[in-house]
Amino acid sequence: MKEDVTYIIGHVNPDTDSIASAIGYAWLLRERDGENALAARTGFVNLQTSWVLDRLKLDPPEIITDVSPRFQSVARRMDAIAPDAPLREAWDIASRTGGISPIVEEDGTPYGLITGLTLFSFLTEMVGPHRKRQEMKISELLEVSCREVADVGVPKFKAGSRIRDVIRKILREERSYFFVVDDQGRYAGICRQRDILNPPRVRVVLVDHNEIEQAVGSLEEAELIEVIDHHRLGNQDTRMPIRFTIDVVGSTSTLISERIVKAGLSAPPEIAGILLAGLISDTLNFASPTTTDRDHRASERLARWAFSWNSPLKGETLESYGEAVVKAGAGLETRDPEEIINTDLKTYTAGSMGFAIAQAEVTDLRQVNKHLDALMEALEVLRTSRGLDFSMLMVTDVVQGSSRLIISNPPPAFVDMPYRSQPDGTRLAKGVVSRKKQLLPVVLSLLEGMG
Repeated sequence: MKEDVTYIIGHVNPDTDSIASAIGYAWLLRERDGENALAARTGFVNLQTSWVLDRLKLDPPEIITDVSPRFQSVARRMDAIAPDAPLREAWDIASRTGGISPIVEEDGTPYGLITGLTLFSFLTEMVGPHRKRQEMKISELLEVSCREVADVGVPKFKAGSRIRDVIRKILREERSYFFVVDDQGRYAGICRQRDILNPPRVRVVLVDHNEIEQAVGSLEEAELIEVIDHHRLGNQDTRMPIRFTIDVVGSTSTLISERIVKAGLSAPPEIAGILLAGLISDTLNFASPTTTDRDHRASERLARWAFSWNSPLKGETLESYGEAVVKAGAGLETRDPEEIINTDLKTYTAGSMGFAIAQAEVTDLRQVNKHLDALMEALEVLRTSRGLDFSMLMVTDVVQGSSRLIISNPPPAFVDMPYRSQPDGTRLAKGVVSRKKQLLPVVLSLLEGMG
């Protein structure tokens, strides 16, 4: 991570809309504002997103799971010399670095550090009470090997290590300067204690979510500058006022496309194609009740940009592309139960209860029958490993527009769930395809009733 970059990051277990809106908004910030913006992700892309990226010849965003400041953000690569070099060379470097001269072996590993304190200690020991040595010329002293003067006990920290993990050790140190090394232990720079205690924060924009439970790790240590989302409010406190957009549309990709239009721009075919896929995915090809007129207008605009003559999608139509995107994400046959559970998973808190709801798409709900036991076992493992009160998988038929609910350790209030219980213990939720707009409000209402 770099402090001069703004990272656009979606939620954990990213879906196609999360990846698409990150890619699309990073492009807009670069194109419109000249900002150094990069799309990022907090986990592996799912099968649908992978298919879309391959189809559009786009690389997945950079993976970032934690935005806590690293030592690389406070390291300065000061000039360095070999241990056997004369002290005068270190003196020359120190005069240009504010009194610091790194001593580094030929293979790149740090040997020690010469500072004003080490130099004074050396002179005290070298000259001290010895009358004859007191008559030595400075030029003679400057010919001494740096090896004899350097502090060889300077702590070393890897450039990619989190500062917060060793902050107590640093506070206990009497030294003010430390080595920063790469993964092979080679010299990467010097950092000062005062910079370590106040490191630059990583700039972050959240897309397609606003809840801390869904966000990249250590978000509280980053500089959150904006949120763009279409889900319920669940945001954290911020240090400063930020731009905050939550709107009632079917996908965050819709919101990004509207900003592109407002800027007077048109997205290149690949960017338009990924945004269109995000819109199609989150609205289940416009079958979800979350779909709005704005989503339809956005899809028509994105299709015009995406299916142009120079596009990887040349020859596609909104209908053919929509069917292909949905099909790419549907099915249980080729995936392990753990993957199915974790691919599109969101965790929530209601009162004192913590729970998770995963969603998987199929073209026929009868697929559940063959995999029910394995899916239930995977849900139970998820629940216990994360210390949740219950977990749920919503298997959605994207053709018929209904879902089956598989629930691990359902709370007592779920006896009043308005979905018909099946002989196998699942519940049939006819007409329910949206976790956000249809299922979650019912679950929250039932849990509130328990209080």
